[in-house]
Amino acid sequence: MSLKDTLRVMVVDDMGVSRGLLIQSIEEMGIWKNQAENDGRVAFNKLVTDPVHLVLSDYNMPGMDGLELLKSLRQNRSTTRIGFILVTGNPTADIVSRGKALGLNNIIKKPFSTASMKQCIESVVGRL
Repeated sequence: MSLKDTLRVMVVDDMGVSRGLLIQSIEEMGIWKNQAENDGRVAFNKLVTDPVHLVLSDYNMPGMDGLELLKSLRQNRSTTRIGFILVTGNPTADIVSRGKALGLNNIIKKPFSTASMKQCIESVVGRL
């Protein structure tokens, strides 16, 4: 059984189209154990009780943005080791440096291709 057969991923994005594109991309890679949330707080609560291997989170979301979600995950014992990739259309130097300080594993710029997403994910979890 390969890594992509067991890898559990959560997509967090408040925009339905963006969630759909992220899910489509990971499913094109053969990653079928995925779930999606449109709210950072809801995602955090679910991850505390049922952690996944990797989170793909949008940066710009109302309520709890991607970096706030990352900070919350890193501060919780059951979620501290979850891989985290930030997805953003505008990866400024400030966002990147704040993310790295919080333990960000990788960042990908929108729009992305399935090939670039696969490379980004593999840099975090290993070869799919």
